[in-house]
Amino acid sequence: MTNSGKTQLAAKAAPVAIGIFLATVAIFSTFYTVDEGHVGIVKRFGEAQQQVNPGLHFKIPLADSVQKLEIRTRKNVETLKAATHEQMPVDVDVSINWTVIRSEAFDLYRNYGGLDQFENRILDPRLRSAAKDAIARYKAEEIVQNRGQVIAKIEENVISTMSEFPVKLDSVQIENLILPQKYLQSIETKQTEKNLAAAEKHRLERQKLEAQREVNTAEAKRDAEKARADGNAYAILTEAQAEAEAIKLKGLAEAEAMHEKAQAIAKSPLLVEYVRAQNWDGKLPSTMMGSDQNVLWNLDKQSAMR
Repeated sequence: MTNSGKTQLAAKAAPVAIGIFLATVAIFSTFYTVDEGHVGIVKRFGEAQQQVNPGLHFKIPLADSVQKLEIRTRKNVETLKAATHEQMPVDVDVSINWTVIRSEAFDLYRNYGGLDQFENRILDPRLRSAAKDAIARYKAEEIVQNRGQVIAKIEENVISTMSEFPVKLDSVQIENLILPQKYLQSIETKQTEKNLAAAEKHRLERQKLEAQREVNTAEAKRDAEKARADGNAYAILTEAQAEAEAIKLKGLAEAEAMHEKAQAIAKSPLLVEYVRAQNWDGKLPSTMMGSDQNVLWNLDKQSAMR
């Protein structure tokens, strides 16, 4: 084959190769995929037409294009300058997690143009405003000690201002809070004083407890001694009452015996003589009472009776 023939053949083959290449490109350009965690916004000649979910899809070459939007949770961090309730300047880093609502991603893209544009034009300004408003409600000491309350207020503010937009907001955080150095030193001094005061209070409370313990011990000892004295007094009283009762009973018994004896004597004169005889000690009288008197009483009468 001559050179001219080869040239003619190459000239004929070139358009065919180009056509095959263009056809291949067109075939492959008609298919596209959307990854998980994203949705696709199909645009035809630049106008948003529809929203597609993850997977393999078909489009019209040259006419259609696809813009992919992430619908996973995103984190946005804003650094801002704010002032506390007492007008103390602070530097704050505030973050928020936000997610595009899948079913409304098409509206978000059509109205705001994409995630970055939405953040810059809508979310960031409202987050800064909500943070500044919340911080201005609290003193610096309250922000340090009750950071959770400040975060809750920021979240309440930003959710309120973002309620009309197709996004879900949560987990607001104060990532960093920078206070003036002089204030930090004053806080440290104040905390040291509080610690010393707390230690002194603890020492005084301990002394108070020890003093109370001694008082309790003394009162317990006093009560024990009182109880012991009361017991002894009660025992003595009981013993005295028992002894008095015994004496009383003995006296009553003796009186009863004497009464019965007196009644018996009154009824029997002979018993009187018997008692006298029982009480005689066996000794004769040492004094003589005359010749006509007997040694024993009524001896003549007794002899006569015999």
